[in-house]
Amino acid sequence: MLFVIQMTPLRFMPSNGHLTRLTPWQYLSCRLHHLVLGTAVDMLRIAHVVKGSNRNFVNHILHTSNVKMSNQKSARRIEGLDKNIWVEITKLVSQHQVVNLGQGFPDFSPPQFVKEAFIRALNSENSLMNQYTRGFGHPPLVNILALFFGKLLGRDINALDEVLVTVGAYEALFCFFQAMVDDGDEVIIIEPFFDCYEMMAQMAGGRPVFIPLQPKPVSGRMVTSADWELDPAELANKFTKRTKAVILNNPNNPLGKVFTRKELELIADLCVKHDVLCLSDEVYEWLVYDGKEHVRIATLPGMWERTVTVGSGGKTFSATGWKVGWAIGPKQVLRHLRTVHQNTVFHCATAAQQAVAEGLTKELECLGKPESYFISLPQELQRKRDRLAASINAAGLKSILPEGGYFLIADVTATRFDLPDSTDPEELYDDKLVKRMITEQGLAAIPVSVFYSAEHKKEFENYIRFCFAKEDSTLSKAEKILQEWKK
Repeated sequence: MLFVIQMTPLRFMPSNGHLTRLTPWQYLSCRLHHLVLGTAVDMLRIAHVVKGSNRNFVNHILHTSNVKMSNQKSARRIEGLDKNIWVEITKLVSQHQVVNLGQGFPDFSPPQFVKEAFIRALNSENSLMNQYTRGFGHPPLVNILALFFGKLLGRDINALDEVLVTVGAYEALFCFFQAMVDDGDEVIIIEPFFDCYEMMAQMAGGRPVFIPLQPKPVSGRMVTSADWELDPAELANKFTKRTKAVILNNPNNPLGKVFTRKELELIADLCVKHDVLCLSDEVYEWLVYDGKEHVRIATLPGMWERTVTVGSGGKTFSATGWKVGWAIGPKQVLRHLRTVHQNTVFHCATAAQQAVAEGLTKELECLGKPESYFISLPQELQRKRDRLAASINAAGLKSILPEGGYFLIADVTATRFDLPDSTDPEELYDDKLVKRMITEQGLAAIPVSVFYSAEHKKEFENYIRFCFAKEDSTLSKAEKILQEWKK
């Protein structure tokens, strides 16, 4: 496209009758923004450049053209982030009578001792139990978290400086990205990943860099999450001078992989070598099966000082609606997360924090003993996992047996259906299949492609995720539906 510019000052007569002189660059700048971008907000930006009475020219365009004011236009940092699988599935599930193995919450109650602690807090004669508490964490809770994780991590933890209580683990993640990731920083994310990691990194101005766990060939036995591995050379190549953090989810959602000590040492060595932070999302830390060991990456050499470990009272005590989470890490990093926290939510529900504090106090006393909830819960969930895996395999699907967490993913390649074309050209097979399952079969699951980057989604569209943290009666209903799968 060729523009010919008249290199003498241009005259413009707006509606007020005053003659305004514009230099050629002012005129061209205004016209290009008006014609190409066509939004009022861009014209207003020009007004800051055009001096004095020349602003009449901009105002004339704004008030005489068909350009609409854009006061309701979103900030650029959230553009493209409005689509959310959890909103979609929740809406679909509410519209149909379904067996919900999609979303990650138990349909059974928390243990009685934690519920009783919550009730005591609510009914306490201490009126402060229903008022604000310390913004960075209720004192009884941060104290027991420091004791509990000090024991697990093998170090003294300062309850006031190295523990932050958040509105669920979700807020802890948000605080990390907002506090530590800047424009242009690269964040390495291991796929599959909890979908908010990518969006939170982008909102902070960061650039997600993805590396997928790849399934290795297996014959003669059931595939497990341990069979999905990182390529060490590929991981090493992801680190650059722009790398700010590595995001680790251990055990992993949706796969259920529990990273081995050797795998964690590989990640840790690269973090230390490149002076990179690690955000370790360990909300499923107590839900590990088959005698596997959950190794906390913050215990490895050189990692405490660069690791923020995120935990969840909701996942720990099967009370996801209470929204009590935490971040534990070095003072010099946690203080930045505290800045974000105090300027966003500031405070978490006092009674819920008190209940979680009492629950952790009880569990610390019986840690490792048969009566511990942290022993009985994974035993119960392992039984449910095995039951659902058997049902899925009997239906002709292929279970990927998880080592930890709430979820089991299934390979549906062998029973792939011919589904009608979608009105959305970007909708993948697993997404269409899950919607059909909900609307026609009454069984909710989650498409696994949503846990992958755009680059890798297509490779994993033949997997769907089920949640087995459900009552036996719920699993029985799901089994009946799965029995009809091949029919």
